[in-house]
Amino acid sequence: MHATHEKWFTVFRSRAIELNRHIVLPEGVDDRTIQAGATILKEGYARITILGEPKAMMARAAELGVSLDGAKLRNPLDDSDASTFANAFYSARKHKGMTIEKAEETLRSPLYFGGMMVKMGQADGFVAGALNTTGETVRACLLTIGCAPGIKTVSSAFLMIHPDEKFGEKGAMMFGDCAVMPDPNPEQLADIAIASADSAKAMLGVEPKVALLSFSTAGSAEHEKVNLVRNALTLIKANRPELKIDGEIQFDAAMIPVIGQKKFPGSIVAGSANVLVFPDLNAGNIGYKIAERFGGCSANGPVLLGLAKPGNDLSRGCSADDIVNTVILTALQTA
Repeated sequence: MHATHEKWFTVFRSRAIELNRHIVLPEGVDDRTIQAGATILKEGYARITILGEPKAMMARAAELGVSLDGAKLRNPLDDSDASTFANAFYSARKHKGMTIEKAEETLRSPLYFGGMMVKMGQADGFVAGALNTTGETVRACLLTIGCAPGIKTVSSAFLMIHPDEKFGEKGAMMFGDCAVMPDPNPEQLADIAIASADSAKAMLGVEPKVALLSFSTAGSAEHEKVNLVRNALTLIKANRPELKIDGEIQFDAAMIPVIGQKKFPGSIVAGSANVLVFPDLNAGNIGYKIAERFGGCSANGPVLLGLAKPGNDLSRGCSADDIVNTVILTALQTA
């Protein structure tokens, strides 16, 4: 990774150590989870619970040459809280046809047990996805942790760190949504922007400056896609009037001061945005990958946005280091 990435992650690691959050890792049957857990414990980035069969996890850790001393190891199949969690899950979902028998069966899954640990206040955050698909992980988070108050949309953002510190906030910026919502309506786009801004404030410790991206800047074009962004901006200003946000705005006007001043004079974020909100998943997914592959950015995430408490998804191709970094970012989301 480049120097700017390392500079930011040095800050992130120190803040995670100070926060001392408790994160649950449901995929204890995976070697990468065990290796990541050992690193997290050794460095003090978080307190952790790993889900699986405790004796098997300890034996595998020994085989891998790492230590899980200090971790809580819990088995959803025989845990003393299994019944309590199942009853709480049933109570929250019975209006959707959930039965107590189905709740008990569902809570045998480490994903759902881990989510209920967060819901019930036994953990501050949740990281999974090394063995489970994004759909499975996000669904477990939705059904257990649930959405934050006032938010109806679960979305995502990448923390992008550019080698050149003149961009964003000393090189760091949030890109949302690049992984979850394919075709947001104005209400959903407003939720994505608000959650991305709040995440930038928590994780980066900065005042968010949000750009609602489009192919139009300040009325330079007319189209239904532009109206989508304008309508989202109206909703955001009504709900969060204190938020520094502008749109619709093109990428160059959002990021380059001289272009921002020319295309959008008087804008509070033009040329200095640190949160970029894409109008749909096509644009977001393509955009972050161009920034990563052509622009030299490190792409960290995605982190899930809009949940009542942090729950994050990993790529099934992730490394142990990726899990460690995601745990650190999850801890920062609680700040």
